[in-house]
Amino acid sequence: MTDHNSPFPDNDESELEESAGLACILSFNANDPSGAGGLTSDATAMASVGAHCLPICTGAYVRDTSSITDFYPLDEEAVHDQARAVAEDMPVQVIKVGFAGTPENLATIAELADDYDGVPVVAYMPNLSWWEEDKIDAYLDAFRELLLPQTSVLVGHHSTLRRWLLPEWTGERNPGPRDIAKAAAELGVPYTLVTGMPLPEQYIDNVLASPETVLGHEKFERIEAIFVGAGDTLTAALAALLATGMDLPEATSEALHYLDRCLDEGFRPGMGQVIPDRLFWALPDDEEGASDDDADAHPGADYFEVPFNETKH
Repeated sequence: MTDHNSPFPDNDESELEESAGLACILSFNANDPSGAGGLTSDATAMASVGAHCLPICTGAYVRDTSSITDFYPLDEEAVHDQARAVAEDMPVQVIKVGFAGTPENLATIAELADDYDGVPVVAYMPNLSWWEEDKIDAYLDAFRELLLPQTSVLVGHHSTLRRWLLPEWTGERNPGPRDIAKAAAELGVPYTLVTGMPLPEQYIDNVLASPETVLGHEKFERIEAIFVGAGDTLTAALAALLATGMDLPEATSEALHYLDRCLDEGFRPGMGQVIPDRLFWALPDDEEGASDDDADAHPGADYFEVPFNETKH
């Protein structure tokens, strides 16, 4: 049954075939020279699930695998012109928003999203604790006022979204996913994906919720490592899967399983944190004759044997 209130249009398969192969995602994010997150993460994750990233650079981090030390934003005209050039040339199925860098860039992205009414917007709120407090406040205010009314799905870690959307929470219990989804809905967001909720016995839960209900959740065993780039990876995969025509609950489940495999195969190229291996599916097995038990160890191991899109080139 078609949900006429859904912000996600039905992608007719024949229309996707006629649009020259891979679904295109307009992705706004910063450049991350460590390769942990940012546009590198977006492009790699989207390609891994069979979609084409249109990367729009909003600025550049100064960072390594341990920490972010500075950020150099691009001005809003540069962001606008990048996006207009590709959006007028290629059909955009989904808009993905990572770190925009400035309130002015958020305003530009919101204006572009409004011009492409009907194209879903998947927005990610990262942890901004590395930034100056006045810049954080200005960015969060602009995100709340300008971008959230345009957002179809908001993605963020439980602690980040709780502090931002429910700063005056006084309940005896911690706010749950539906509490956060209700707060987001008051600002115009129909769906919220809340990640990293702690569970007993070293498990974490990830919950897709609306104000009315929980649409789905995936539980994973906590991996004993500190990762950088997980949120960008998840949001990029979700946006790409939606662009290929999956419905939201299925795309969310697949994106979470993809992230779990990326984290499980993560690597530590520097002296800092672990980076998700977004191309785990492309690497040869380390050991000959690997048993089927290896696949059974991962709930989503049967996913992502190869990229989703089977277009012949």
